[in-house]
Amino acid sequence: MSIIDKIVQLDFPTDQYVRKEYPKSQIVLHHTVSGGSAKAVAAFWAGKAQRIATCIIIDKAGIPYQLFSSKYWGGHVGGRRSMAKSFEKYNLEYRDCSTTSIGVEIISWGGLQMIDGKLHNCYGGEYKEEGVKPTYFEEAYRGYNYFDTYTAKQIETLKELLLYWGERYNIPLDYNEDMWDVSKNALENKPGIWSHTSFRFDKSDLFPQKEMIDMLKSLKK
Repeated sequence: MSIIDKIVQLDFPTDQYVRKEYPKSQIVLHHTVSGGSAKAVAAFWAGKAQRIATCIIIDKAGIPYQLFSSKYWGGHVGGRRSMAKSFEKYNLEYRDCSTTSIGVEIISWGGLQMIDGKLHNCYGGEYKEEGVKPTYFEEAYRGYNYFDTYTAKQIETLKELLLYWGERYNIPLDYNEDMWDVSKNALENKPGIWSHTSFRFDKSDLFPQKEMIDMLKSLKK
């Protein structure tokens, strides 16, 4: 079954994203900082005025849910204020990074905090993902030592999407070693695959899970 056949369409308000086509040069990887379903994430976004959205959400089972076509866009990278420090670091003029990129979200709580011997998500709730062993970093990444691990099925689905988008939009699939910190290359619209952390200092999605890195490096093999 092709990745296109696996995609589940969600009913998402047309006024919650921008139905205007832009040439696509980058793919930006995110996680939701939540548990639950793709439908719940989409419903949360639908209630926001900022038109924050990505075209695809991948749930824990690896099922890709589509909110809108990848040729359109939602505000998934950040605006002028939230990205000011990034552009200032490299003395670059601000550009809207969402318009020319495809955003994809992975359902994950992301960074976790150890409190009184138990892991908690960033909202203070106790972490209770069954069957998922958290990823641990001895040296903290973006302020966290523990993360909600991306599942093997999520990573495999993401790989299929990246291969499809790479071919459809002629986006290079080379692994970018600098993607795990704010990158001048990403900000300057170097074509390729990037993380939200490639653009902003205040984000920790994606985090550099070994299995994710191995997948990204395998795309050109």
